[in-house]
Amino acid sequence: MATIYDVATLAGVSPATVSRVFNGRAVSEDRAQRVRDAAEALSFVPNRTARTLRRQSSEVIALIIPDIENPFFTALARAVEDRAQAAGYSVVLCNTDDDPVKEATYLQIAISENMAGVILVPASDESDLSTIIASGRPVVTVDRTTAFDVDHVMIENEPAGASVTAALFDAGYQRIACIAGPETVVTAIDRARGWRSVVERRGNYNPDLFVRSANHRLDGGRAAMAELLASPERPDAVVATNNLMGVGALQVLNEYGLTPPAFGVGVIGDLPFTTLSPGLVTLVHLPTRDLGTTAVGMLVSRISGHREPARTVLLPGELAAAASVRS
Repeated sequence: MATIYDVATLAGVSPATVSRVFNGRAVSEDRAQRVRDAAEALSFVPNRTARTLRRQSSEVIALIIPDIENPFFTALARAVEDRAQAAGYSVVLCNTDDDPVKEATYLQIAISENMAGVILVPASDESDLSTIIASGRPVVTVDRTTAFDVDHVMIENEPAGASVTAALFDAGYQRIACIAGPETVVTAIDRARGWRSVVERRGNYNPDLFVRSANHRLDGGRAAMAELLASPERPDAVVATNNLMGVGALQVLNEYGLTPPAFGVGVIGDLPFTTLSPGLVTLVHLPTRDLGTTAVGMLVSRISGHREPARTVLLPGELAAAASVRS
C-alpha cells in the first residue's frame, strides 16, 4: 500500500507538501497537480482516521431534514451532497419527521461521531441547538430559523405568500383561503402572513374564517381543503403554503369537481406529482438547489475557521401565474 512518502518521492515534493494538498491548504497549482497525479498513479488513499484525530473532526457533515418523502427536501439533499462532495465532505442524511426528540438524538450523534458540522431544517421554532453549539461544531439552518445565533439560509417566505395571493386576486378570484402549515414552524407563519397582508387590503371578508393550519403533508392538505369546502362561507380559491399540502388540496377539489380554473389554486413550491396540468395552478418556484449549495458554502467557511457574526441569506421565489384565469 502506497504511503505519503511514496507520493512525495514520485511527485518530487516533501511529505509536508503532500499533507498540505490533502488537507486543503495553500500549495502552488503546479505542485498540487503533481501530488494528485502521483497519488492517482500509486492508488494512494489518505488516511482519513488519522486526519480526523489531528483535526478533531471528521470530513462528514450531517444533513437533518423533517421529511425525506417530500420531494422538496429530496432535492435539497441532492444539492447539499453535490456541493459537499466538491468541497471534500461526505453527507449523512437524517430524517426527523418534525419530531424534536428525534432531532435532538441526531444532533447528539453528530457530536459523538465527531462530525465536522450540521445543516439543519429545524423541527420547530423551539429546536434546541445549545448542546451542538457548545460542542464547537458549526450549524447552518435551512428553510426555517431558530432563536439561536447561527447562520441561516431562508426563502423570502412572506413575499412568496403575498405574491401568490395577489396573483389569484388578479385572476378574478374574490374569496381566497389559505392552508397554512403548523403554527410552530416559522416558514408556515411567514407565508400565511403574506397571504393575510394581501387579503386585508384586497379582500372583502374576514381572513380568520378562511385559514386552516395543517401538517406539511398530503393528508394535511386534504383535511384542510375538505374543511374549507364544508364551511358555510366557501372560498373560491386557496393558497397552499407548501407543495404536498397543495397536492392534497387538488385531490379533494378534483373529487368535488372543482378543478382549476373553476376553483383557483396557488401553491408555494413545485407540485411533485399531480394529474392536473401545472399551467392551471399559480406556483411560486422555490430556489431549492441554491438553498442547499449556499448552506454548504456557509458551513464549510465556518469549518475552515471563519468567525464573522452569524449571517442570514434570503433567496427569492419565482412566481409563475396560471395560464388560465377565472371566466
